Amino acid sequence: MKRRPSSPSRHRRASSRGAAPGPGPAGRGKLRIIGGDYRRRQLPVPDSPGLRPTPDRVRETLFNWLTGVTPGARVLDLYAGTGALGLEALSRGARQACFVEREPRVAQGLAANLATLGADERGRVLTQAAEAFLSGPATPFDLVFLDPPFRQGLAEATCVGLEEHGWLEADAWIYVEVEQELALRVPDRWRLHREVKAGDTLGRLYRRQLPAPSPSPAGDAC
Repeated sequence: MKRRPSSPSRHRRASSRGAAPGPGPAGRGKLRIIGGDYRRRQLPVPDSPGLRPTPDRVRETLFNWLTGVTPGARVLDLYAGTGALGLEALSRGARQACFVEREPRVAQGLAANLATLGADERGRVLTQAAEAFLSGPATPFDLVFLDPPFRQGLAEATCVGLEEHGWLEADAWIYVEVEQELALRVPDRWRLHREVKAGDTLGRLYRRQLPAPSPSPAGDAC
């Protein structure tokens, strides 16, 4: 989700988080797909306070890291907002994407953009809070994008929920966007792969590690 509760002036600086600065139809911004099948497609973004896509530069960097991961992946975009990351993943060959967004109007806009791209058969939008979603029946995902509202104490609890409730494949990748000053603690099995900074945002890409094999009992033959 791309909502940052801070000063009113910061909410107006769409270019600091927007993929394509400037107003679109009816005063709305635009989201631009960076690569893949839908490359250069521009999609409307609902006019909602603080709603901004992850910047082009950050998305390009992230998906360069994920070049071999995204094709064929099952993707979860939590706190989806504009769905910029999940849509980019679909454009780059993800098999399925599930978008979780609690604001009905924003979720409707995201569903409309999936239909515009012809990706509505591979993308599903759920209008509910991330906490409610994580407490339901779990199906593991290969790749998760997690961008909760800043400074509300949601990131760590959501990471724990993903890990403990069975939402991650054994070697899943998890991308987390948080405020730079947050000393984020993640589950023990997550290993930091790369990180990127933009403005007051810190993006970290983790990979979940397979558990170490249990040692053989003493005296067993090889």
